[in-house]
Amino acid sequence: MVVVRLTYFRELMENEFGVVRAAAVSRDHVFSELGGRTVEEALEAGIEPREVWKVVCEAYDVPPARR
Repeated sequence: MVVVRLTYFRELMENEFGVVRAAAVSRDHVFSELGGRTVEEALEAGIEPREVWKVVCEAYDVPPARR
């Protein structure tokens, strides 16, 4: 199992989307796969950053090399 720490998760998001868009995606996009939560809500609810990252990658077609 690969563990993704929250700080690394933030880095992955910013590298993939840029600082401003990463913040918007985290705050505004509601993911049904996260129980109808945003990234921020999912993390606050205790969902592991690795699981959240996988959902974001699927939703935004992040290439496998960057997942």
